[in-house]
Amino acid sequence: MNNTYIPSYNYNNRNWYIIDGRKKRLGRLAAEIATALIGKHKLDYYPSIDTGDYVIVINAKEIEVTGLKEKQKIYFSHRTSRPGHSKSESFNTLMDRIPERILEKGVKRMLPKGVLGRAQAKRLKVYSDSTHPHQSQKPKLFDIYTK
Repeated sequence: MNNTYIPSYNYNNRNWYIIDGRKKRLGRLAAEIATALIGKHKLDYYPSIDTGDYVIVINAKEIEVTGLKEKQKIYFSHRTSRPGHSKSESFNTLMDRIPERILEKGVKRMLPKGVLGRAQAKRLKVYSDSTHPHQSQKPKLFDIYTK
C-alpha cells in the first residue's frame, strides 16, 4: 500500500534575506523574490506547505525597466466605494509617488493565489532607500544575479 509523504516543517526556522534593488530589472528581481518567498530555493520545498523566508528589498526607487515600459506601463486601482470608477497611473508617476508599490505588485502577482499566497506576500518588506528597521534579524545578503 502506498502512502503519500507530506513533510513536516518548523516555521520558526525562517531566514531573513536582504536584496539591493539598485540597477536590477523589475521582472527578474520579482521572480527571484517570489522564489525566495515561496521557498523553492530550499531542499524541503513542498507546494502546499509554506516554507519560504523573509525578504527585505532596499533601494526600490532605483529599479529599472526595459523598453518603453516607463512611458507605456499603466497601473490600475479600482475604488470599491463607487462601481465603475477606476484610477490609472503610469509607471513614472507611481515611481515618483510610491516606488515600493511597483515591486510589491510585481511580486504579489507571481505568488500563488489564495490564503497561502497572501501569507507569503506579508513576508516581503520593501523600502525605497537603503535604510530599513530589520537590523536585529541579521539578514543575509541574497545575491541573485548580475545584470
